[in-house]
Amino acid sequence: MLRTSTRVIDLGPADLPRVRRLCARNPTVNAFVAHRVDATGLERSRLGGAVWGYVQQGELVSACHVGANLVPVEVTPAAISAFAGQASTLDRTCSSMVGPARAVLPLWEQLEPSWGPAREVRADQPFLAIDTAPAIRPDPDVRRLTVDEFDTLYPASVAMFTEEVGISPELEGTSYYRTRVAQLLARGCCFARVEDGRIVFKAEVGLATSGACQIQGVYVDPEFRGRGIATPAMAAVVTMALASIAPVVTLYVNAGNTAARATYARTGFVQTATFSTVLF
Repeated sequence: MLRTSTRVIDLGPADLPRVRRLCARNPTVNAFVAHRVDATGLERSRLGGAVWGYVQQGELVSACHVGANLVPVEVTPAAISAFAGQASTLDRTCSSMVGPARAVLPLWEQLEPSWGPAREVRADQPFLAIDTAPAIRPDPDVRRLTVDEFDTLYPASVAMFTEEVGISPELEGTSYYRTRVAQLLARGCCFARVEDGRIVFKAEVGLATSGACQIQGVYVDPEFRGRGIATPAMAAVVTMALASIAPVVTLYVNAGNTAARATYARTGFVQTATFSTVLF
């Protein structure tokens, strides 16, 4: 183990305790990497990529998840430069970079000459959290979906992804995305209001740790928008997530999405950080 110099290293199972301590510095913001660490044990074959560490005098100062998503953790300016230098020597395999704006934007600035151009840079994404009962009455018709409701959920999931990301998740085949949706259903992480066999509202808890969970995939059928459905529906999801998944519920949203931000504010979410996402 490196003791006296500064460098980027691949982290493995022996590094689990110190990676967990690093993520615990901000358990809500770092929930994605904490979730991946817990799920894979930092076994490279299970990560589908790597987690890099920036080490100074034997201490793990920062980390960076490098897989389908590139996600920095507690990065210092020196670590940003070191991670950018390492990544610039490799072909880009990630579909996005995401995390705190203060980390992602300078990292992208240094990587753009070798990895650019990006398809889109979402520089201002309020990161929101709630750890108390919602401010309004939850919609009693929002419930957990069961595994036999895959065919009901899947079209809404594809529509949400396409609208949010700008490309269909089926562009390169359906296998991966169908598997992802099925896994979330199997874990009891999909919530929806269903009317006459049709998804009116849906959201998923995309990841969870002992300290926090993150809501993703929020979608209201376009025909039902503007009817006041989203806020009580979100309150229902938050209520169920706080009761059975994690003590803090989080999400992040594009700053320009005023309708969604109003929904989350009425639900009781407050901004605790600012994220940025770079899409390829």
